[in-house]
Amino acid sequence: MSVNPFPVIDLQATGANILRLRKAKGFSVRDLQQYFGFEEPQAIYKWQRGKCLPAVDNLYALSVLLEVPMNEILVPAIKFQEQQASACCPSFLTHRVRRVWQNVETA
Repeated sequence: MSVNPFPVIDLQATGANILRLRKAKGFSVRDLQQYFGFEEPQAIYKWQRGKCLPAVDNLYALSVLLEVPMNEILVPAIKFQEQQASACCPSFLTHRVRRVWQNVETA
C-alpha cells in the first residue's frame, strides 16, 4: 500500500482566499452575513482571518455564491502536519508517511 501525506488545509491562506474571492465578486461582509442568515458577521470575519473554516454546508453555499468549486476556496498546507498523523496513526505508519513526504519534498 502506498501512503500519501496526510492532507491539511492552511487556515490563514484559505481565509485570505475567501476574502479575495468575496471582494472579486463585489460582496461585502454584510452581504455574506445576510446570504447565510447570520445574526452577526463574526463568523465571516473568523473565516477571513483563518480562525476557523466554514461548515461543509456553508462552504458549499459559499462556493455557489462565489461561483467557484469548493476546492478553489480551500488552500492546502505545504508542509506535512506530523502531529495530526501521529494522533490517528500507529508510530510505524507515521514514520513511513514522514519518509514518503521527505521523498516528495526532495523530488
